[in-house]
Amino acid sequence: MSTTDIEGWVTSRLGDIGQCLIGLTYSPGDVKRSGTLVLRSSNIQNGRLVFHDNVHVDSVIPDKIRVREGDILICARNGSRQLIGKSAMLDRRVVGQTFGAFMAVYRSSCNRYLRYFFQSGDFKRQIDDHLGATINQITNASLRSFIVALPSPAEQEAIVSRLTDVDRYIAALERMITKKQAIKYGVMQQLLTGRTRLSGFSAPWNTRHLLDLVSLKSGQVDPRRPEYQALPLIAPDHVESATGRLLKVETARVQGAISGKYLAASGDVIYSKIRPYLQKAVQVNGPALCSADMYPLTPKPGVDGAFILHTLLSERFTNFAVSVSARSGIPKINRTELAEFTLPAPDLSEQQAISSAVNQMDEQIFALEKRLAKQRSVKQGMLQELLTGRTRLPVKESAA
Repeated sequence: MSTTDIEGWVTSRLGDIGQCLIGLTYSPGDVKRSGTLVLRSSNIQNGRLVFHDNVHVDSVIPDKIRVREGDILICARNGSRQLIGKSAMLDRRVVGQTFGAFMAVYRSSCNRYLRYFFQSGDFKRQIDDHLGATINQITNASLRSFIVALPSPAEQEAIVSRLTDVDRYIAALERMITKKQAIKYGVMQQLLTGRTRLSGFSAPWNTRHLLDLVSLKSGQVDPRRPEYQALPLIAPDHVESATGRLLKVETARVQGAISGKYLAASGDVIYSKIRPYLQKAVQVNGPALCSADMYPLTPKPGVDGAFILHTLLSERFTNFAVSVSARSGIPKINRTELAEFTLPAPDLSEQQAISSAVNQMDEQIFALEKRLAKQRSVKQGMLQELLTGRTRLPVKESAA
């Protein structure tokens, strides 16, 4: 350890104050329905443990790599460079389990404080300095060499307490969003099938084929032509799963598009035909181009485009699309399969009322997501201030 310019703080290498452990290497034959849980990158989301994609093995696990409460799990190797370094502190739910070879575990007596170092910009910068040009990996040797600034134990606890309060607020927002989303999907299931009717509507619904309600465009345009270069070009990776929102907007010129694209008009709904389980659809509010991996659907007279969008994002349509795409063994729904889908459809006024009800729920969710993004940004600022000593918290040091 060495002193720093910050009074009462010292710097240290991670390897000098704790252990960096390499994970378990296992073969496909070791994987079983039950056994020892192998924690992997997919078990970390937003700095917390999740258990949606678990792998269990039946093999001999050295005691050293059976995880303990308070260990910090770190993604050390991944095909995606941006995922290197994501981490989570382990709790009693996983005590005695293990972790995979692409992961690392850091074990020390000050992990309550260091969990926040592993979330900091300083840690990410040190990762970037150690990553190779072609291999997305931080080795144990690199991890051990990383430098951390350590305040006194009392100041560590004060920092942990302040950041834990922020984490609790973030977790509460996440729970609110999850609850609102579940309510929205339940309401969609009721309203889009006519099981629940909105007040003031009683006219019968008719079962229609999807392509009775929208027209599916054919023929493509050259995105290099001047009249198309400045238009937004939408591809599946520009659309957020299951929300109907665009993640980013870039013109055909910016993307360097050269192959033929579909031309969509304002109000059209664009649906991604590949990997339908991702639920990617968006309604455009102006002229736009879309890639050949998407269908531009134009609502016919008497049809509300937002109603079509919500239908395409519904559980019923998604189950249908996944089912028919599985018949060919290719995760893609073709035009013939799209034409097979039928849905109960009310008149235009009720379609619009349903769309308005779902849109209001979307607005509430979006407002909460904005609050969540702001709070995460605030936390990053606090990490930068508190873990560098720029902002000091008042603490009462114990007598020597």
